[in-house]
Amino acid sequence: MSAVNIRCRENGPFVVEGELTLTDHEGNPFPIDSTKPAVALCRCGASKNKPFCDGTHRNIEFKADDLAVQ
Repeated sequence: MSAVNIRCRENGPFVVEGELTLTDHEGNPFPIDSTKPAVALCRCGASKNKPFCDGTHRNIEFKADDLAVQ
């Protein structure tokens, strides 16, 4: 399995790159298109397609201040 990279998009979703499986709290897998190089996961809480991002963060002007400590 290749390494997974998770990027925090500024005021946007978590972008997960690499081979992964995403499951719900009961262990059921969410379908993921294996032809896509990345999956965008909602972190604003307003997506109508949770746990995936649908771009709603732009409409609600979601702001995040996640920065790595340097």
